[in-house]
Amino acid sequence: MPRILEIECYQTYVSNIVVDVFRTMLDLEVVSQGDGDLTTAGSVTAAVHFAGEWRGAVLLQLSPELACSLCARLIRTGSPLPYDDNVRDAMGELANMVAGNLKSVLPFRVALSMPTVVEGSNYALRICGGNLATVIRFSSAHGDFLCTLVEMIEK
Repeated sequence: MPRILEIECYQTYVSNIVVDVFRTMLDLEVVSQGDGDLTTAGSVTAAVHFAGEWRGAVLLQLSPELACSLCARLIRTGSPLPYDDNVRDAMGELANMVAGNLKSVLPFRVALSMPTVVEGSNYALRICGGNLATVIRFSSAHGDFLCTLVEMIEK
C-alpha cells in the first residue's frame, strides 16, 4: 500500500533541486519566492509522475515565452527559438531532471514516468487522486514559473 508523505517537508528539497538544476543545466539563477499561486500559472505544463511505494507528480508551469528562452539556454543557441517540439522536449527534460533528483531524496522505492507536456490558452490539468500539493513560485531574469509537487492519496 502506498505511504503518505508529509509533503510540506519536501518543499525545501524541491526548492533546492530546482535551483540546482537551473543553475547547472541552464546557467540561470532562480530564486524561490515561497508558496505559488496556480491562478497565475503559464500556459505550458511539463509533468513527470512517480509510481511505486509513493505516488505523485512534479509539474513545471510556465509561459511559452519562458519555455522558449529556457530551451535556447539548454541547447546553447543564444538566440530566441520558436515554440516547437524542441521546446516541448526541453521542458519535459527539465521536469524529468527535477523529478529524478527528487526521487533520490524520497524515502520510498519509486519509478518515474516519461515526461508529459500540456499546452494551450485555456486548460486545466488535474492529477487524479492528487489530494496533497505544495506549489512553489520561482523567479528568474527571464520570468517566473511554478513547480508543484502532488501526492496521490488512495481513498
